[in-house]
Amino acid sequence: MFSLGKKNMNKNYIFTSESVSEGHPDKVCDIISDTILDLYLSKFNESRVACETLATTNKIVISGETRGPKISSEEIEQVVREQIKNIGYEQKGFHWQNLEFYNFLHEQSADIAQGVDASGNEKDEGAGDQGIMFGYACNETKELMPAPIMYSHKILKDLARARKTGELSLLGPDSKSQISVVYENSKPIGVSSVVVSSQHDESVDQNQVKEMIRPYVKKILPENWICSEDNFYVNPTGKFVIGGPDGDTGLTGRKIIVDTYGGAALHGGGAFSGKDPTKVDRSAAYIARYLAKNIVASGIVDKAVIQLSYAIGVSQPLSIYLDIFQDNENLKNKIIKVIKNNFDLSPRAIRNKLQLNKPIYKKTAAYGHFGRTPENDGSFSWEKIDSVDIFKKEV
Repeated sequence: MFSLGKKNMNKNYIFTSESVSEGHPDKVCDIISDTILDLYLSKFNESRVACETLATTNKIVISGETRGPKISSEEIEQVVREQIKNIGYEQKGFHWQNLEFYNFLHEQSADIAQGVDASGNEKDEGAGDQGIMFGYACNETKELMPAPIMYSHKILKDLARARKTGELSLLGPDSKSQISVVYENSKPIGVSSVVVSSQHDESVDQNQVKEMIRPYVKKILPENWICSEDNFYVNPTGKFVIGGPDGDTGLTGRKIIVDTYGGAALHGGGAFSGKDPTKVDRSAAYIARYLAKNIVASGIVDKAVIQLSYAIGVSQPLSIYLDIFQDNENLKNKIIKVIKNNFDLSPRAIRNKLQLNKPIYKKTAAYGHFGRTPENDGSFSWEKIDSVDIFKKEV
């Protein structure tokens, strides 16, 4: 079998990942879609939702399929406006109170529903669609995530916190970051360049914005990692006043690499936001991350990628692929055997193990679905490392 780990034998390189803030047009749409999903799950935890959002100048359009409780368009509109207000949009071109709201949600297709409800001759429910999903983990950071995407997320998350607390009141909700990390012997040792673009008030110029942002970047990056001044870019175009959906149309599901591993690992192609956990695009990607993280946390390997494949209406995955980025077929086969013997990867079993039938998704929509801290309400359960002993014992 081929090894994806052999594709890049160069151990010294620079790798770059980007993140976008909760105020980025596409992230606004992801958050709205997951807010609506949470609303349905809060009323009935077996709700089926596939919600898409479009955002443009003072307009929000939602569409998609649902099955579950009857929720009025007025209630949906209310939670959407509240979430846009929470993000911080009170601008002329995009204002939570003044925007026009259009709702085109409708009932889920009966043909799709029957594939999930019963899977042929099997008694377990089937996957909500066909597809391939990947999970990845590596020991570059304490979160077992690739360093470039992890630090890109953290910078923007801290800037958003500072904006909302008033520390950086002259910055706007829309921002992006991009970190280029230097690797020696496949280990991250520093940063060659930093790019941060942030929407700002018209009263401040580019240099002022740069000095506002600089301490937050330095605080997040490890000591002595900061790049030279020549490679520290803030708002390279010089001005970023018009932003958010007023400056660029947003859509659900357009930031799938930001949502996962920043390009450091493979991606199956399916987006997460707005989809209930019967959709394996979401739930199988979560369990794949869970497995990869527990494998790496056990100390067996430095990094691992797992692929799962599913067919609509079929409960068990059609295939399980593992790459541990080393030429050790015996070790790889042992790990796969442990997965098969100890983990039920049917959609229902995944949801039960990770407790996914809860309104926990709004908070996943910005700053990455992975590398987060598990919380008491069940959110980010796929980040737990409570199966480490299984891999230590059996491999």
